[in-house]
Amino acid sequence: MKERNEKLMNDFWLRPAFQKNSVLGAKWKYLKKKATATLTTSLLLFFFLLAVSISSLAGWFDLAKYTGHSYQRVEGPTIEPQILEFPLDCGAWNQSNTCPRNYPKFYKPLNPNNSTCPEYFRWIYEDLKPWKETGITREMVEKAKRHAHFRLIILDGKIYVEKYNTKRFIQTRHLYTMYGIIQLLRWYPGKLPNLEIMFDTDDRPVIRSKDYRQPNSGPPPLFRYCSDWHSLDIVFPDWSFWGWAETNIKPWRSVINDIKQGNEITKWKDRVPFAYWKGNPHVSPIRKDLMKCNVTDKQNFNTLLYVQDWNDQSKKGFKESNLGNQCTHRYKIYVEGWAWSVSEKYILACDSPTLYIKPRYHDFFMRGMIPQLHYWPIRDNDKCRSLKFAVQWGNNNTDKAEAIGKAGSNFIHEDMKMEYVFDYMFHLLNEYAKLLKFEPEIPAEAVEICSESLACTSEGIWKKFMEEGLEKSPSYTDPCTLPPPYEPQEINSFIEQKIKATQQVEAWEDEYWNKKQ
Repeated sequence: MKERNEKLMNDFWLRPAFQKNSVLGAKWKYLKKKATATLTTSLLLFFFLLAVSISSLAGWFDLAKYTGHSYQRVEGPTIEPQILEFPLDCGAWNQSNTCPRNYPKFYKPLNPNNSTCPEYFRWIYEDLKPWKETGITREMVEKAKRHAHFRLIILDGKIYVEKYNTKRFIQTRHLYTMYGIIQLLRWYPGKLPNLEIMFDTDDRPVIRSKDYRQPNSGPPPLFRYCSDWHSLDIVFPDWSFWGWAETNIKPWRSVINDIKQGNEITKWKDRVPFAYWKGNPHVSPIRKDLMKCNVTDKQNFNTLLYVQDWNDQSKKGFKESNLGNQCTHRYKIYVEGWAWSVSEKYILACDSPTLYIKPRYHDFFMRGMIPQLHYWPIRDNDKCRSLKFAVQWGNNNTDKAEAIGKAGSNFIHEDMKMEYVFDYMFHLLNEYAKLLKFEPEIPAEAVEICSESLACTSEGIWKKFMEEGLEKSPSYTDPCTLPPPYEPQEINSFIEQKIKATQQVEAWEDEYWNKKQ
């Protein structure tokens, strides 16, 4: 039992280091420029008397501290300040090949944000814990270079990138990751500190914690999309939040709205009472093994599993892979690919309980989700029978199953909306920058990047998604407030809750199958 609990503890990402709205309707302003002209005494007196006269009639509603203008209070709807937007300026880019300078460097939001960030933000501290005592030196950053696809520098509100061609880029992940960080600076201009990060856009983590167990061993800080319990890679939101052009998956703001509308088409109890999965089974052994659970004329594990051929879908114009049309079955299956899978967030968003096959890897938000509350855990070493039991349990306990599906979906639609994705990036980079023991510099081979340098040089759907994912105005609120780090007893209690919920499901499964013998 002790070994079993230790294994579960590892599965829930307690790596060794842990143990010792939309911008539409935005209301904001830039810092007002100091007045350069001196008003005469008579002009001052005139405006003072005018202000007193108007105040006696209606009173002033002062929006100057947000918009640089004042508005008179009148009966009826509140007068909104002018919406200031900064679309792509490809004309300027094509003419000079330099980034425009018209976007504001600072802003003051209309509505200060007093909300606290979702619970999963607390894992930021855990991911950065290996450097808490020593800080991050330039030597550590340089050690990460051999794994990285690019170095990204933020300096005085501008972004520079040094690309490394020693590693093959996978599709356009790197470009959309860079584009996402550019949008973060447009969302919160003037709020990001100077920093340097190394980023690896491959799937699997590479910084093994066992190689850095000695004090002052200086693990290299390397950013990527997922990690696991025995690695020190720093998890960051993946490229698909700004679109995955190669598979026709739109930016997150758009696709999450499509899925929300799709959820309303068929009520949960009217959906097909089977577990559904569609994907590429050839990328990992665990997916190939999953296909053995498919329904046939000789077996029925309550699953409907389909092969997704992306090349074929591309030829058909992706007509059969619209994520907004996926919410048709009572249960959705999540299974990892070569590592964690981008499909995770889309599957969880569907109001149907996600049957989550025990993962090895985690992304930035999954650690905040709890078995039996947000999803249903599935064994990885007995998938078929585990899936069959899950579907039968859900069909016999429809109210509870529906609640699990709704809770998981709400987590994605609310705690994972784009504003929180930006806030997670913001806090992670800020906490990381606090650890730097050196001044960031621009390497000789680095180039400045901006929305125009990436979007205006792209074509077709790649450009379309960048245009769609462009933040045209700063946020009208501040970032959410980062909650404090976990105390040791808190994180242990949280992990224990997940372990017990999983063990309870496994006990129910064992009891069910023992009675069948």
